[in-house]
Amino acid sequence: MSRKTSIGISILAAVLIMASALFYLPYYVTKPGMAKELEPIVEVEGGYDEEGNFMLTTVRMGRANIYAYVIAKFSKYQEIYPVEDIRAEDETDEEYNIRQLHMMDNSKTAAIEVAYKKAGKPVDYTYKGVYVLRTMEGMPADGKLKPGDLVFKVDGNPFSSSQEFIDYISSKKPGDTVKLEYKRNGKSKQAKIPLKALDDGSNRPVVGIQLVDDKEIDVEPDVTVESEEIGGPSAGFMFSLEIYNQLTEEDLTKGYEIAGTGTMSPDGTIGRIGGIQQKVVAADKAGAEIFFAPFEKGAKGSNYEEALIAAKDIKTKMKIVPVDTFDEAVSYLENLKEKSR
Repeated sequence: MSRKTSIGISILAAVLIMASALFYLPYYVTKPGMAKELEPIVEVEGGYDEEGNFMLTTVRMGRANIYAYVIAKFSKYQEIYPVEDIRAEDETDEEYNIRQLHMMDNSKTAAIEVAYKKAGKPVDYTYKGVYVLRTMEGMPADGKLKPGDLVFKVDGNPFSSSQEFIDYISSKKPGDTVKLEYKRNGKSKQAKIPLKALDDGSNRPVVGIQLVDDKEIDVEPDVTVESEEIGGPSAGFMFSLEIYNQLTEEDLTKGYEIAGTGTMSPDGTIGRIGGIQQKVVAADKAGAEIFFAPFEKGAKGSNYEEALIAAKDIKTKMKIVPVDTFDEAVSYLENLKEKSR
C-alpha cells in the first residue's frame, strides 16, 4: 500500500468516525448526574444557616449517537429511551426545553408555597396569563404563536386562570375569530386566530395550544431560587426542604448530608419521578448520608422500592427514607439525632 493511499484511508476513517458521532439515533440516553448542594441555589432573605446540606439530585440526558447507544447498552446505570417516550409527538427541541423549564418553574412555585405555609408565612399570587408550552401542528395557532409566548387577553378581556381562558374559547363556535394579546420576549403583540373544531367528535372550538397558568408567587421575606440550568419538576420536594430550613431557626439537617428527589404539589404531596436509581448513584458518589424517596403510599414498584434495590446493589451506607408528604419529611428530620462530630 502506498503512503498516499494509507493517508487517504486514514482521512476517510477519521471522517466516518466524526460523521457517526454527529449522527443521532431516535433514542435518548440517561445516566447518573450529580447531587448539588441547595444552599448556594436557594436564598431566603435573612434566612438561617445550616450545618449540613440538602442536595437535589439530577439525571444527565442527551440524544444518543452510535457510541453513546453502545456504551449505554453495556452500562448498568445508563438507560435508553425511544424519542417518543421523552418528547410528545411532533414536539420540537425548543418546545421540549421550554416545557421542561416551565415544569421547573411550577415546581419552584409549589415548593415556595408549601414551605412558607408550613412556616406560618403568608402567601399570595399575581396572575400573569397563560403560558404557551407548544402549538399543535395544523391547528389555528400554528405559525402565529410560539412556545414561550404569554397570552394575557382574549378579545380585549383579561382572565384570571387557564380554565377561564378555555371556558371563553369553548363558548365560541368553530370558524369564529378571536383576538389574542400576548407577550413575546417582553414585547406586546396581537394575533387574530380563527377557531377550529377539535378532531375528537366533540366539535369543541380550540386555538390549538398546550398551555399552563403563569403566575408569580408573592411572599415575605423574599426568596430566590437560581435553577436556570435545571429542567423538570423532580427537584420541587428538595427545594421545599431547603426553603423551609432557611425560614425556621431549628436546623433540620442536624449536620447531615441529605439528598432526595420528588415532585412537590401545593398540598404538600411528594410525587413519583423518573431515574430514581440513577439519582441514588449520584447521591452516593456525592457523599449523601440520607436519601428521601417517594413512597407512593407503598405501591408496588414505587420509587422507594427502586431506590432500595439500587442502594443494595451499589452497597451504599446511605439510608433510604420513604416519604409521601412534606410534613412526613419534616417530622423525620425533627426527630433525627444531631450528627456527632
